[in-house]
Amino acid sequence: MNFCPIKSRDRGVAQPGSASGLGPEGRRFKSCRPDHQWMKRAKIYKPTKTAMQSGMRNSKNWLFEFETLDNSISPLMGWESSRDTMSEIKLEFTTKEKAINYAKKNNIRYEVIEPKKRKIIKKSYADNFLKK
Repeated sequence: MNFCPIKSRDRGVAQPGSASGLGPEGRRFKSCRPDHQWMKRAKIYKPTKTAMQSGMRNSKNWLFEFETLDNSISPLMGWESSRDTMSEIKLEFTTKEKAINYAKKNNIRYEVIEPKKRKIIKKSYADNFLKK
């Protein structure tokens, strides 16, 4: 038996499994929500600093972010939009291992993007005025 919520005023969405309230035998049903069939893919990365930052303060934590599948462009305003609410979720972890453990515990496929090393070029202020 398939159950699919039709009315917008219904509360909640049916989860896959059995429903004891439908009868003594506990009827089985399948959810029509695609996000209940499989978990989405996520990426784990360390964010880079913005162009307005000189320090590295806001780039210490690792971010766990779901990938968006259905991007579309709004015909009215021309903005990029999505009906996927999972793309709005960003979780912060202090270490990469904690983010990976979270993904494994919740059966979420993930991809780790390692940060690139900063290349620091040391130069003197006087170098700006040397003639070449």
